[in-house]
Amino acid sequence: MNKKKIINDPVYGFITIPTELVFDLIEHPYFQRLRYIKQLGMTHLVYPGALHTRFHHALGAMHLMSMAVETLCAKGHVIAPDEQEAVTIAILLHDIGHGPFSHALEKTIVQGISHEDISVLLMDRLNQTFGGQLTMAIEIFNNTYPKRFLHQLVSSQLDMDRMDYLNRDSFFTGVSEGVISSDRIIKMLNVADDYIVVEKKGIYSIEKFLIARRLMYWQVYLHKTVVSGEHLLGKILKRARELALAGEKLFSTPALNHFLINSISKEMFMNEEQHLKTFTCLDDTDIMAAVKVWMSHSDKVLSMLCTNFIHRHLYHVDITNNPADEDFVKRLTANAVEKYSITETEAAYFVFTDAISNYAYKLDEGNILILMNNGETRDITKASDNLNLEALAKPVEKYILCYTKDLI
Repeated sequence: MNKKKIINDPVYGFITIPTELVFDLIEHPYFQRLRYIKQLGMTHLVYPGALHTRFHHALGAMHLMSMAVETLCAKGHVIAPDEQEAVTIAILLHDIGHGPFSHALEKTIVQGISHEDISVLLMDRLNQTFGGQLTMAIEIFNNTYPKRFLHQLVSSQLDMDRMDYLNRDSFFTGVSEGVISSDRIIKMLNVADDYIVVEKKGIYSIEKFLIARRLMYWQVYLHKTVVSGEHLLGKILKRARELALAGEKLFSTPALNHFLINSISKEMFMNEEQHLKTFTCLDDTDIMAAVKVWMSHSDKVLSMLCTNFIHRHLYHVDITNNPADEDFVKRLTANAVEKYSITETEAAYFVFTDAISNYAYKLDEGNILILMNNGETRDITKASDNLNLEALAKPVEKYILCYTKDLI
């Protein structure tokens, strides 16, 4: 069988699957599951075109990795064929542990364990299936491989993951502020002291990359309607688990039911095989099927939440620089208790506060270094004459107040 296939991607054009092992990994059910997990969770509620999946994103990141490896090899850095395949596999599988609707349900379905943790578990299982052929890829992913710069291509503040999701998310949302010069950035990559650096002539492309990332967070990822949709879905799953743990019989697929009726700690998930096995059967369709049925559930809170979600009657969201006025929150809560004939505890499903933050660039988390003409390296914020980059390195935190619109 010919396994060197070509995939037509709307963002980059033709993407080549480089090796038979990579083809076999893409064909595996763990990876195919990503076809049914939206890349941007609830973002399609704001930008209708944002229906692309983690499957798309993983293939795009793999494509950019092949370009980066080719660039570094052309500049005289030795990356052996087995290392090229390994770093390609590491980026291909970097998101394989994502649950339904990507980040939207990380805190409700499986608590205390990140998608990165689950990705490592699944990579270990795949390594067993493929007779140890993923060992080097896992070492690169975990940053234990001697050539540390390979890990940076997979996970850093200038990795192939970020480059693809900015390109892809801006393409499918239509938000042009997220467009970056990924081709130019990759052509400007180099290695100095086992560290990925950017040649000085690529500095303006990096500036645009960081600014694009900041704009995409406020305009897309943390758009108030996206925040509203993701919180609403989170509240639905929270209520469903509350009812299920109290013995209430709920419609759900077997995979979803497993996570509704069991309280699974991180330690249990990491060590008891059935949890991971069940997780690999879970995707967006499990959630949507349940939510549609729960619209007619006898529990008033669950029914209202699900009906609001399906009909796109989302929370009103206030995003402010200071915490919400406590008296206003209490009035809204009292209104919910009276209007919906529910308890004050149940009113927290309809009125609540939270906080969000945006880090465009973290100075203490694998800095982006610019290779100067004299061979020295400098952090991008020091090498650039753009004073805005200093501001981008500071976290921006905002407070949110969510409440159903008929409470005012």
